Amino acid sequence: MLRTVADVVERHRSSGRDFEADGVRSFVLDRGDGPPVVCLHGVPASSFLFRKLVPEFAGRGLRGVAFDFPGLGLADRPVGFNYSWSGLAEWTGHAVDALGIDRCHLVVHDIGGPIGFEWAITHPERVLSLTVLNSPVDVAVFRRPWSMQPFAIPTVGEAWLAGLRPPGSRWLFRHVGLADQTAMDSSEIDAYFALLKREDGGRAFLRIMRGFELTEAKQAFFYKGLRSRPYPAQVVWGQYDPALGENRRRAVQDALGVESATQLRARHFLPEEQSPAIAAAVVRLAGQQATPH
Repeated sequence: MLRTVADVVERHRSSGRDFEADGVRSFVLDRGDGPPVVCLHGVPASSFLFRKLVPEFAGRGLRGVAFDFPGLGLADRPVGFNYSWSGLAEWTGHAVDALGIDRCHLVVHDIGGPIGFEWAITHPERVLSLTVLNSPVDVAVFRRPWSMQPFAIPTVGEAWLAGLRPPGSRWLFRHVGLADQTAMDSSEIDAYFALLKREDGGRAFLRIMRGFELTEAKQAFFYKGLRSRPYPAQVVWGQYDPALGENRRRAVQDALGVESATQLRARHFLPEEQSPAIAAAVVRLAGQQATPH
């Protein structure tokens, strides 16, 4: 039976729960009883990206956790919120506290990378390991891919977002996001955009897109902090990503000081295609650090 977008979103909602952090109501997928693995999404995504990965962690003896950043997914979209990477990193700390997490393995994707890097660098004692999925770190030279660039431009971004509807939105998602076109059906792809535009038509998302901190100072902060980290790290990469390609992967490896990456047959949204392989890689890395308290 064909599923509607509403069916997909409701199933997602019913698989998690609401919580509040620093006065902002958000939504979390939280499954399993072992050491926590916190997954940070990017754009134009939400915790929905990790709906396949969270159960994989739970099935491997870990606690999979994925929450929505303010302005995205099922989270509130406060007008006065600081939607920069720094603001979202600060809120991440409140979210981790609100969920009762002391120390965690961290998995980051897309701009969840810069957000997670900042939180990890400022709270190194709370990170057990770091796994970087297709994310930018060399932000001083990073340029938004063509599919995302219009959102950063006032007026143009509003028009580009309003025009993102089937079948064009599905083609764009599949082109950028999926190597295996059977990994998702159309209703799941449409759910990404329904969650993006929910309630405010995507205005908070546009503020996030215009809040990128693409500065030399931010890049230097990332490189210095990541290279001095006390926990193990790895790169797991969708090797056919047309948005964040080989140069971005090599930059992350350089920042982390790791020689090689686990490259998977996937494009940008690799948790949609390769969740079992990602979970297995995180479990292997977790074995390199002391048993968490």
